[in-house]
Amino acid sequence: MPNLILTGFSGTGKTAVGRQTARLLAWDFVDTDQEIVRQAGKPIERIFAEDGETAFRALECEALARACATPRAVIATGGGVMADPANRELMLRSGVVVCLEAQPETIYQRLFQAAKAASDPVVRPLLAGPDPLERIRTLKATRQPAYALAHWTVHTDHLSVEEVAREAVRAWETVRGRIDRAQVAGEDVAAVVHSSAGACPIFVGWEVLSALGERCRKAGLNTIAYLISDETVFHRYGRLAQNSLEEAGIPTHTFAFPPGEASKTLETASQAYRWLAGLRAQRDHFVVAVGGGVAGDLAGFVAATFNRGMPFVQVPTSVAAMVDASIGGKTAVDLPEGKNLVGAFHQPRFVLADVQALSTLPRRAIVEGLAEAIKHGLILDAELLRTFEERADAILALEPEVTTNIIRRSMAIKAQVVSQDERETLGIRALLNYGHTVGHGLEAATEYGRYLHGEAVSVGMMAAGLISQRMGMLSAEALERQRTVLERYGLPTRCLGVDLAAVQRAMQVDKKRAGKAQRWVLLEEVGKAVVHSDVPPELAQQVLRELAAP
Repeated sequence: MPNLILTGFSGTGKTAVGRQTARLLAWDFVDTDQEIVRQAGKPIERIFAEDGETAFRALECEALARACATPRAVIATGGGVMADPANRELMLRSGVVVCLEAQPETIYQRLFQAAKAASDPVVRPLLAGPDPLERIRTLKATRQPAYALAHWTVHTDHLSVEEVAREAVRAWETVRGRIDRAQVAGEDVAAVVHSSAGACPIFVGWEVLSALGERCRKAGLNTIAYLISDETVFHRYGRLAQNSLEEAGIPTHTFAFPPGEASKTLETASQAYRWLAGLRAQRDHFVVAVGGGVAGDLAGFVAATFNRGMPFVQVPTSVAAMVDASIGGKTAVDLPEGKNLVGAFHQPRFVLADVQALSTLPRRAIVEGLAEAIKHGLILDAELLRTFEERADAILALEPEVTTNIIRRSMAIKAQVVSQDERETLGIRALLNYGHTVGHGLEAATEYGRYLHGEAVSVGMMAAGLISQRMGMLSAEALERQRTVLERYGLPTRCLGVDLAAVQRAMQVDKKRAGKAQRWVLLEEVGKAVVHSDVPPELAQQVLRELAAP
């Protein structure tokens, strides 16, 4: 039976929550920091001062190893434990890892104001300095990619210790038994999606497409592959994917369709069905989607429905597909009345994102995909948004290190949300729809010809931001910050001359409606989104008119 291991930055409540969680489960509780103090015979502050950080990290590794060997234990770990690859592998192998998350301001308040009120001068060694809040932001950002590999994340800012503990127990109950240890290990794993279908690892790296065939074999996919791609992507990357599969001893058939959203239809799906039927595809064979969001949605829908379901693999080659469409198991085709109206939830076995593939895309395609990654920063990760602001030139130039990093972080955010709300029933996954209420309406109203998806979402985010501000939720400074970062990447923030009646008609059939009310994702602050169904229709109409006016 796997242990329950708590990770996260200092001040997120690991010790208090760990004790309460252990009481709920009737298990032992182990705090690795307390074990280090007991073993060393002195406080952590003295260990740092007298022996140095290296000595402390060695003690930390030893304490973690002893804790993970304890059966039926809730383990609270230090804030930096997860950043060490060996520690991380041990934690993921030994139990369900739950990350406790909080905003930097919340952490600062808990660590420093509480200490001040108690007249306690002790400050965490790594947070000492003239500007502790900025130090928290910086150190937390460096650890965020490691925290993203946890099986589950609980945002603690506005929850009691009891509420967080119950969420941790729910995470353990949901994830246990579905940890695929063989696939979780490895430095190129950005995150793992945990769903009712099992674990779906997300592999991210630069020039990793050649590993596709071997990845399939390790995932138990070694029968016959049916590779589906659009004609443009197929000639660039489909053949490379096919070669990798066949070099791994997996016979591969290929199907290429005309590129563009216009191909994401029941008619194209029917052509793929007949192709599969002609090749006598079986349920133990598998589909490989290579390309952008259209290829992933279409191939995933075909895999979900042919033979009542076939395994499939996502190989996204666009920014939007990597950070959004390939993760979460949503598959669909469009109807004239709206986008993605016919579909199914069907989780891939794994996702393999070769970031190098972005270097062959036109700039407009790169930028529209970055809109979805920027969205993740706006709704859930203020530090990711800060990276977009500070490293814009390097990101737009597709410098390998920073580009791979932001793709990994964005994909990890999507994976975390999907793991907690697989079928968008709890309201958590709905946060990913920030900007999509108006965005999908714009796409449908312009017949998918004027805006790329990310461009429409960018305008939609400005609409949602304006509504948030006028409902008294979002500051003018935060709204301007959003506008500035979108425009810095060349994304549209207005929709001049659009037929607003057509936009509103498309919004009426949007899947995100809650009964008769339009469901909106709004911002309270950068990094914190909420869902509202009480936006006055006249306010939404006013904002749309402003964005469309010359």
